[in-house]
Amino acid sequence: MTGPTAPQRQDTRKFVENLSGAGTSIAVLTSGGDAQGMNAAVRAVVRMGIYVGAKVYFIHEGYQGMVDGGDNIKEATWESVSSMLQVGGTVIGSARCKEFRTREGRLKAAHNLVQRSITNLCVIGGDGSLTGANLFREEWSSLLNELQEQGLIDEEAVHSHSELHIVGMVGSIDNDFCGTDMTIGTDSALHRIIEVVDAIMTTAQSHQRTFVLEVMGRHCGYLALVSALACGADWVFIPEMPPEDGWEDNMCQKLSETRSRGSRLNIVIVAEGACDSKGQHITTDFVKNLVVSRLGFDTRVTILGHVQRGGTPSAFDRILASRMGVEAVLALLEASTDTPACVVSLVGNQAVRLPLMECVQMTQEVQKAMDEKKFEEAVRLRGRSFEHNLTTYRLLASRKADSELPNSSFNVAVLNVGAPAAGMNAAVRSAVRVGITEGHKMFAVNDGFEGFYKGQIKEIGWGDVGGWTGQGGSLLGTKRTLPGKHLEKIAEQMRIHNINALLVIGGFEAFESVLQLHQARAHYEEFCIPMCILPATISNNVPGNDLSLGADTSLNAIVETCDRIKQSASGTKRRVFIIETMGGYCGYLATVGGLAAGADTVYIYEEQFDIHDLQNNVEHLTQKMKTSIQRGLVLRNENSNENFTTDFIYQLYSEEGRGVFDCRKNILGHMQQGGSPSPFDRNFGTKVAAKAIQWITRMLKETYKGGRVFANSEDSACLLGMRRRAMVFQPVAQLQQETDFVHRIPTEQWWLKLRPVMKILAKYKTSYDMSDSGQLEHVTQVRPKESDFSASI
Repeated sequence: MTGPTAPQRQDTRKFVENLSGAGTSIAVLTSGGDAQGMNAAVRAVVRMGIYVGAKVYFIHEGYQGMVDGGDNIKEATWESVSSMLQVGGTVIGSARCKEFRTREGRLKAAHNLVQRSITNLCVIGGDGSLTGANLFREEWSSLLNELQEQGLIDEEAVHSHSELHIVGMVGSIDNDFCGTDMTIGTDSALHRIIEVVDAIMTTAQSHQRTFVLEVMGRHCGYLALVSALACGADWVFIPEMPPEDGWEDNMCQKLSETRSRGSRLNIVIVAEGACDSKGQHITTDFVKNLVVSRLGFDTRVTILGHVQRGGTPSAFDRILASRMGVEAVLALLEASTDTPACVVSLVGNQAVRLPLMECVQMTQEVQKAMDEKKFEEAVRLRGRSFEHNLTTYRLLASRKADSELPNSSFNVAVLNVGAPAAGMNAAVRSAVRVGITEGHKMFAVNDGFEGFYKGQIKEIGWGDVGGWTGQGGSLLGTKRTLPGKHLEKIAEQMRIHNINALLVIGGFEAFESVLQLHQARAHYEEFCIPMCILPATISNNVPGNDLSLGADTSLNAIVETCDRIKQSASGTKRRVFIIETMGGYCGYLATVGGLAAGADTVYIYEEQFDIHDLQNNVEHLTQKMKTSIQRGLVLRNENSNENFTTDFIYQLYSEEGRGVFDCRKNILGHMQQGGSPSPFDRNFGTKVAAKAIQWITRMLKETYKGGRVFANSEDSACLLGMRRRAMVFQPVAQLQQETDFVHRIPTEQWWLKLRPVMKILAKYKTSYDMSDSGQLEHVTQVRPKESDFSASI
């Protein structure tokens, strides 16, 4: 006899299949200044809208097109957004519209929308564009009544179009909108800036020059601040934090000190809206003349201007815009009378929906605080990400005199383990300089644990890591050797050099290494010290972490190659490319790269597939070739299936597609591991390493007893990883439970939830769990404690 039945857990999941857009019309427009990634957002809105059965319209030329009507408002098709993903700017046009600011203009716009039964608007633009959209929504009922009074629409039309729903996506290279970590276009603008800075640095070194660069940001210093962090600039001027009085002397002293330490160049970055504490504008020419007159340095000015708005969108912006576009359609379909106009955005790697006017009001509060010279308040209102960027920059900007440093007798070793990943050098530089600032002696270990047991350990100084931020690969050298077979020799080297803490920067091998050292603590007291791992691997396969250092650079390499391959296919027509990516058994690069490149199919180990799936994919491409989009892109993770190899899939597609399309294959290989780090990886590596060293300092103080460091608790051997919205220190011993050691991947991976998005945008019917879709939240102004740098980055 069986016992009572356990109560069934209620399934609260929401699926997109249960959401119908039939009978709904959605219009999408881009307004204000253009930003790279806007096209990816438009594409996602159109395709997701069509997928759920809605009619989707383009509104060309922003609000001007809405006011003018006619051919400016056109129905979109699936094919009409093909080839948009990799194009910068906005294909549907953007324009400033004075007429929409008047009631008469908005009346015309309302009439044009009602004529086409459009009651859902997706607006991609800055705070001005979104504020205009909200006003339009608030006036909607009165506008319809006025149209009825004028005899332009009947009572039935007023009744059937009674509600206007609005969802915004922020497209702005300045990243000046509160409530979101990154706006569409910001990452691409940083790519343009860093490309220029990297090029300038080579010529500056040749001639021992100082370069003063002006970047965009009339009211927001985000681009200037992050590019200064990403290139290790000597000085930065931003509107939110004017320099203190006497800055001219301080800056010249800093530039002079940099040269005296052997550097052959100086970089100064100026945001276009920078001013001093009295409100006087600081121009690039003023800075140049100051350097020339005071120091006599050969100095040049470069104003980047609209270069920052141009070019192809980065992988990050394409993924951000695609995810936000899908989320915007879901938000519109779920909107009700009581739902306020909202903005969809990303916080950490989580999609969120925020009330539009709350975000706008906080954004306006920043400007108000700056106007009232409450600069600390302005920085706080910008959000925690901005605040931490500024804190980290200040921490790394200039070396304190030895007399000003804390009195510490601790020795901290830094090493790279596993395969090289872009951003490792930025992390090492940051760790060394923050460690020195904290008063520690920093030691560099060459060639990972292999170098460790061979004694390749030496002290490393502030100047030794100058210029490391933009360097690819691993300047310390890195090997895959694990410490397990060399524990005795490693313990001996720790005794010789009196190593009190360890920072290990690397991939899955770094995690395994620290785990082995942690497990050997019972036999070797030398390993009873604070140990921290910074995940750095292009594969993004480290447990306890959503995003590894190096993965962004690799994605950009994949996406850039896919763009070129798609371009070559557009000339030959009817061609399918099969591309193999790296990643071991982890399908992150293939999946997210596929989403960013607009792939038709992506094969990965985590989602098993059989011969029937392959046949369905060939049939899907055969149908696609009958449309105007006569090319295909298929990505395969290197270890997705031991039998269905890249060669097998290439031959199968070639045979099955005979007469309809031909195939080419391309194995990307180690180009995914090389190259200069992306701005994101430079900045991310710099910030997480600073955070790790500060954790190490805290642990050293807590575990220093009786004249020595002794740390053997689980929480003294940690991995610092991004989890959803926060950076978290997690004990490696606990992460064992979340790890598939055979396949070297975490047991749960957040990015698998992006696969249905990728499939939907490639026109596959699929099941999409919307439970994680952004619920409406409120914009918070919670301030982290002054000393708490461990708040989320």
